[in-house]
Amino acid sequence: MSKQIGILGTALTVAAAVAFVVTWSSGFLIAAIATVDVEPLTLLVWRFVPLTAILLIVFAASGAAREVTASDLRRQATIGLFSQFGYCTAVYAALAAGIATGTVALIDAVQPLVIAMLVGPLLGLRVRGMQWVGLIVGALGVVFVVQSQFGQSDAHPLVYLLLAVAMACLIVGTIIQRRSTAPTRVLTTLTVHATVTAVALVVLAAATGTLAPPASASFWIATALAAVFPTLSAYGLYWWLLRRIGITALNALLFLIAPFTAVAGALLLGESVTIVTVLGFLLCGVGVGMVLVSEARAARVQDNAASDRTEADQVRGAELPRRR
Repeated sequence: MSKQIGILGTALTVAAAVAFVVTWSSGFLIAAIATVDVEPLTLLVWRFVPLTAILLIVFAASGAAREVTASDLRRQATIGLFSQFGYCTAVYAALAAGIATGTVALIDAVQPLVIAMLVGPLLGLRVRGMQWVGLIVGALGVVFVVQSQFGQSDAHPLVYLLLAVAMACLIVGTIIQRRSTAPTRVLTTLTVHATVTAVALVVLAAATGTLAPPASASFWIATALAAVFPTLSAYGLYWWLLRRIGITALNALLFLIAPFTAVAGALLLGESVTIVTVLGFLLCGVGVGMVLVSEARAARVQDNAASDRTEADQVRGAELPRRR
């Protein structure tokens, strides 16, 4: 019976991982299609506002609000402003400007490299030699991918700075999340992040005159798909998988999003995928793999050391009565 439960649990985790990659990637594709005729801010506002209203109702009815402290709200609100509002706004603007979906999706692949390497000291992490090599290889892959896109779209070279803004927002949100020791329920996380994002988007859209939605059915279909798949499904699966498989394995899944999105973009949107693009993805994969392998080895060493200390403490504890 326990074996069957284990098999079912593994199958559930694998299914969730596949669904995560597909639904997260769908966010780039939906945005690229929808922002052709609609302002990015307009699409984002109506992606988040209805979803936020639903989440607040469920959040209140579930009684989860009684378990949330003021410090939890402040921390999750800050994370949401960076990882949802800042990230989504920059990504949608980049896609609307014509940057290829696979290139934009590289943000999620490279972000673990930057977290592990450049901001390691902020998280109390040791930067190892293999990780530095991985960063260099991964960065070279990014250069290849971006270079392959020049001349393939109408995007101005300076627009690529939006990708740096989006990555910076993800990094800040990740740092705050990782430095926190207090666990937060997925429903609470989703609700707080969506609420602060919706409020910020409404204010920004009202100030720029992009708040009013168009009356077309295609717009509301796009907003519904964006709310259900990349927001509710993918973001919920992200936090569920973080607890289930850990940050190292989850970072590996984040890399799969870029090539999957690039292939889907080529099939659905006619985006160009050249040999240079594929080489860039391969280099990014090697770089990410080197970092993940290094992190996994370090984690095993720490676990073994902790286990040895525990056994030593138990032995000393057993010997004390004898000495007395």
